[in-house]
Amino acid sequence: MTALKGLGRGFESLIPTDLVDEEFDLTAKEDKKDSELKQLKLTDIIRDENQPRREFSEEAISALAASIKEHGVLQPIVVTKEDGKYKIVAGERRWRAAKKAGLEKIPAIIRTLDSQNRLEISIIENAQREDLNAIELATAYAKLKSQFNMSTKDIATKVGKSESSVIGTMRLLNLPDEVKKIMVKEKLTEGVMRPLVSQDETLIKKVLPKIVEEGWTARKVERYFQDNKKKSSSTLVKQRNYHKEEDALTEKYGFPTKITGRSLTFKCGTDQELKDLLKSLL
Repeated sequence: MTALKGLGRGFESLIPTDLVDEEFDLTAKEDKKDSELKQLKLTDIIRDENQPRREFSEEAISALAASIKEHGVLQPIVVTKEDGKYKIVAGERRWRAAKKAGLEKIPAIIRTLDSQNRLEISIIENAQREDLNAIELATAYAKLKSQFNMSTKDIATKVGKSESSVIGTMRLLNLPDEVKKIMVKEKLTEGVMRPLVSQDETLIKKVLPKIVEEGWTARKVERYFQDNKKKSSSTLVKQRNYHKEEDALTEKYGFPTKITGRSLTFKCGTDQELKDLLKSLL
């Protein structure tokens, strides 16, 4: 199965990415044996009638469809074979938006129901190991979220961790790829690296050598960024364009997204849509 790389890492997001980087996926080899990545006709795909989410905002679907028209489907859906058709396991919103965008086919990871269940068990067992580095653990969580339709609360229950711990670990996936590799190579702890997640990529690359060479503690890293924030507090934040990231977040959560300076805004049309979004984020 083709490796699925994450989106741009430089933007300041508190939201974990759902795209799984094969380099840190401990179940990648096992997955390849039982999975097939191919383009499927939308007409050959059916929804899961037992899917707990029944309603989808038309505005959100339209926004996602517009993004798909411009960039394509960034993340394959996951399906299992059933009676000559392919039932959706994860990605129904993408499937609906692809139809609205006029696509005939969509990228899909195809598994049998048995292989899907085996892989889920394998990922959970790996996530419970004590010898995993934080990036491997975050990748395991992300795979359960994106390919098994699990909420962060479900994941936390499965692996015996708090939901806040799961979310905090997953945030590490938003670090630049180069930084994640250094983190693994130098065996840097999650506590040391967490303060870097919301920082500008240029600043991260500036301070990382000091963290490695001088063996900074988590507290020293936090203090460094606090001091740096004070020094720059009188400087206006320059406006930067994050069109790619806005499209990716719109696709991921199904609501129009805007990044301005250091602010991230989701547009919800109704109170119910806001509740659905908060549930996804939390």
